[in-house]
Amino acid sequence: MQPFSFATTPHLLCEPGAAGRLATLCQQRGVRRVLIVTDPGIVNLGMLDDLLPGFTQAHLSAAVFSEVSADPSHACVLSAVSRARHIGAELIVGFGGGSSMDVAKLVALLAHPQCEQTLEAVYGIDQARGQRLPLIQVPTTAGTGSEVTPVAVITTGEAAKMAVISPLLLPDLALLDAERTLGLPPAITAATGIDAMVHAIEATTSKFKRNPLSSLLAREALALLAGNLEQAVHNGGNLEARQAMLLGACLAGQAFANAPVAAVHALAYPLGGRFHVPHGLANALMLAHVAQFNRSEAFADYAALAPALLGRRLVPGDAHDLCSQFIAELAQLPVRCGLPTRLRDVGVPRQSLQLLAEEAMQQQRLLVNNPREVSFADALALYQAAF
Repeated sequence: MQPFSFATTPHLLCEPGAAGRLATLCQQRGVRRVLIVTDPGIVNLGMLDDLLPGFTQAHLSAAVFSEVSADPSHACVLSAVSRARHIGAELIVGFGGGSSMDVAKLVALLAHPQCEQTLEAVYGIDQARGQRLPLIQVPTTAGTGSEVTPVAVITTGEAAKMAVISPLLLPDLALLDAERTLGLPPAITAATGIDAMVHAIEATTSKFKRNPLSSLLAREALALLAGNLEQAVHNGGNLEARQAMLLGACLAGQAFANAPVAAVHALAYPLGGRFHVPHGLANALMLAHVAQFNRSEAFADYAALAPALLGRRLVPGDAHDLCSQFIAELAQLPVRCGLPTRLRDVGVPRQSLQLLAEEAMQQQRLLVNNPREVSFADALALYQAAF
C-alpha cells in the first residue's frame, strides 16, 4: 500500500429537518453575528424564511448575502468579504449549491480579523495562511460535495477559472438536510446528481492520490447515487431518496477531495466559463465520452464500479464486458433523466470547439490525474464526439 493522507470535514450531521436547528448550532459556537452566503434563487424561493426567526430567538444577529451567481466571480467574493467585515461576522454559513459554498469558504478565510492576504494571493495549492472564521455548510443540491472539500473555484476572467485549495477551507460542520432539496426541479436534481457520480468515478481512477479510503467512499457514493437518482428526479418529494442523494454526494466529495478529479471536469470547466452551461450538466455531457476515451487504461476500475452503478441490472461477464456495460449506462443516464445529451443542445456552436479544447488544456491541475494522457487533439476529438 502506498502512503497516503486523508482529510475531511470533521463533523457531519445527516438528518432530514436538521437545518431547523441551524441557529442553535451557530449559538453553540459562542458567536453573536452570522453571515449567511447564498444566491438569489434561495431567497426568492423563501428557503431561509423559516430559519431566520430562529436566529432572533437565539439572540444572534444574522445577515444574508444573496448575490452569489453560478460560476461566481472574483468580484462576487470580494463583495461578500466586504459584507462580512462590515457586520463583524464571527461565523459564516454557506447555504445553497456549490457556488454559494465555495464563496462561503473564501469569505470565512478572508474576512477573519487577522487575515492579511488578498484573494489573488491565495489562488493555487496551499497558499492560504493563518486562520478562518467558523464555517457551516448547508448544501441544497446533492451534487458538488463542496461541504467536505478544501477547494473553492472562482471565475477570474471571461472564461478562466482559478481554484483555492487549502485544508483551511474544510468547513467545521456539513449539515445534510434533504428537506432543503425537496424543491429542486428535476433537471437540476439530475445534473447535480450526475455531477456527484462523476466525482465518485474520477476519484476511483485518479492517477496519483487515490487510496483505499477514497475508493471505498467512492464506491458507496456511486451505489447511493445510482440507486436513488431516478427516484429523486421523477418523484422529487421522496425524502428518503433525497437524503440518500445528499449522503452520496457528500461521500463522493470526501473521495475526490483526497483523490482529485480529472478530464471530465477539465473539459466541463470551459463549457461553464464560456457558455454558462451549469457545471453538473457540463459534466453529464462529457462523462460517457471521456470514459470511452479512458477505457484502455481504466477498464478494470470501471468494471469494479459496474455493480455499484448498475445494481441488479448488471449482466455477469469479464472485466471488458463489465466495462462496456458501465460506459453504456453512463451514456443513458442523461437520457433517462431528461437532460440534453449534445453540446449543440445547450448552445455551444461547432466553431467554438477548438477554443474550448485550448482552454481545457489549461486545466493541467486536473488533467494530470486522468488515467490516460489527454493531448490537445484528444480534447478536441472529445468535444467533437459530444457535439
